[in-house]
Amino acid sequence: MTLFLHTELLSLRPCQLSNLDALYQLWTQGDIKRFLFDDRPITLDEARSWIASSTICFTRHGYGIWLFFEHQSDQIAGFSGLLWASQKPPNLVFGTRPQLWGRGHVREATSAVLRYGLDVLDLEKVVADVDAPNNASIQVLEALGMSRTGGAIVNQHPLFYYETQSRINR
Repeated sequence: MTLFLHTELLSLRPCQLSNLDALYQLWTQGDIKRFLFDDRPITLDEARSWIASSTICFTRHGYGIWLFFEHQSDQIAGFSGLLWASQKPPNLVFGTRPQLWGRGHVREATSAVLRYGLDVLDLEKVVADVDAPNNASIQVLEALGMSRTGGAIVNQHPLFYYETQSRINR
């Protein structure tokens, strides 16, 4: 099983503790913090815990959080991954550096992660939740063929729920 993924423009690899500082910097930027962490400040220890959980998840389940890079670059362009949840389908998360917004990197990276999860790991279903005001992420999910399944107010934030299923289950 390969954990390194490649697309036309990007290389993806599992995040590691050696990426802590760069990932923490990315996760604490404006809209990423706003939509991923409900605009609350996260600590370096919390970021370290996310990375450690991802590493364990890769070992146990074959998925976690991938970092993506433009080819020939060692600077993190963004992240896309599947978060494990007990008794639930994996939850899709993603984000990119604000300087790269609008270039299609998140869609390309997240498409590779979804294909890997559904086609290689044979996951039956992947879910996502997105803040209602996050139109860019909604567009990514819908462009990837995910279907809106509902919504709720969580922590005083309106969320939409999305899912996609393996081809076998459609």
